[in-house]
Amino acid sequence: MDDAFDYSKQKWDKSHKVPDFKVGDLMLVSTVNFNNIKAPKKPKDYYVGPFVIVALHGTNAVQGELSGELDNKHPLFQSA
Repeated sequence: MDDAFDYSKQKWDKSHKVPDFKVGDLMLVSTVNFNNIKAPKKPKDYYVGPFVIVALHGTNAVQGELSGELDNKHPLFQSA
């Protein structure tokens, strides 16, 4: 069991890259799960932004300063 765990960890560590975001960097936000942006579904952009990163929450979440149509969205996004 330990050998299988070590093998899986080795494979994960080899392919996983920790994002190196900093406060003040610019980010794009994916619109895949946004249903209420005022644009027709077909020509809707896949990403909106860029927005300034205001704070970092752990290693995989960032808080952005949203504006425009995204003012009503929660400003915390997972980085992928």
